[in-house]
Amino acid sequence: KALGPEHKSTLSTINHLGNLYADQGRPMEAEQMYQRALQGFEKALGPEHTSTLKTVSNLGYLCTRQGKLMEAEQFLQRALQGYEKALGPEHTSTLKTVSNLGYLCTRQGKLMEAEQFLQRALQGYERLLGTDDLITYVPALKAIWGLGILYKHQDDTEKARTFFSKALLGYEQVLGPDHSDSRRLRRALCDLDDVDEDRRLIRAEEPVDDLQTGPSHLELAQTPGKSKRRRLI
Repeated sequence: KALGPEHKSTLSTINHLGNLYADQGRPMEAEQMYQRALQGFEKALGPEHTSTLKTVSNLGYLCTRQGKLMEAEQFLQRALQGYEKALGPEHTSTLKTVSNLGYLCTRQGKLMEAEQFLQRALQGYERLLGTDDLITYVPALKAIWGLGILYKHQDDTEKARTFFSKALLGYEQVLGPDHSDSRRLRRALCDLDDVDEDRRLIRAEEPVDDLQTGPSHLELAQTPGKSKRRRLI
């Protein structure tokens, strides 16, 4: 009413509403807000303004979460190219988009590219913030979390646990142990424990061909005509 539907402040509020709806698990409403903000920013500020690019990046991340991976890639690549041109390769907005591209590539099964993007984002944050402040900066924690997801996809549970644990430490410190993201990370760590336990059970149940592999474990054996005794086979 005071500024009009296409004023920058109005459009920024619409974009923030999109963020709120996305966090609340209301993706259709979030997308409507982002698209409205994007059209307004493009008209008022141009396609390469950083406010426009921020909404483009938000749309890319939302589409990734919705499984619209081709659309997500288009949005995120556009945002990355724009940010690198406008702000440089190591600005926090650029690095956030790089991290989101890493998450997208993980969803696409492009695990080598995913690791490159996520490591680039994390190393950039480390250079900007230092190792001490890194653990309290949520976008950096998302990159750490993303690497945990990547290594889980690669069946490297040891690395996945390291990154999940580091992300959890940061989220609990910044947002508290009862925040939804902290709870999700604890569940992710429990899932890894289940995976490791399943693997131990599978290995324990695998038949052993003594002719090929030889002795491998302790067992009770009884020899005909002799008393029972515990021996190493």
